[in-house]
Amino acid sequence: MKCITYRGGYKYQIKETYTVQIEITPTVNINTEYIQLDTDGNLTLTKGYAWDGPSGPTIDTLTFMRGSLIHDALYQLMREEFLDHKFYRRTADVILRKICREDGMWFLRAWWVYAGVRLFADPAADPADKRPLTHAPKGCQS
Repeated sequence: MKCITYRGGYKYQIKETYTVQIEITPTVNINTEYIQLDTDGNLTLTKGYAWDGPSGPTIDTLTFMRGSLIHDALYQLMREEFLDHKFYRRTADVILRKICREDGMWFLRAWWVYAGVRLFADPAADPADKRPLTHAPKGCQS
């Protein structure tokens, strides 16, 4: 039987490598398969990086996509323990709001997005919340 192993929860995938300067500057360079963050705060997401887009009771709009991409990557680095989620989570949430405003999101909606992640998103950054692997078809294990 041919089996596959995958992680669910992703809707979008970047088609070109993307780099942005952010306010998080780790003490050592972080390099994963799809995410790099250097000590100068250059966050690079490699072509093929997948994320779930804006979460919660919201709609996926162009003013939210770049912010959700950056925010999801930072939360992933926290879940994978490259960044301390207790120390960096607030900064990641502020970056989300800032990027959304830069991209034209209405001030009140950006505030609401920020309040939502501050109140409800901590589990998504917690290392205990790693996305599980799924095997298909039924009966497959790796």
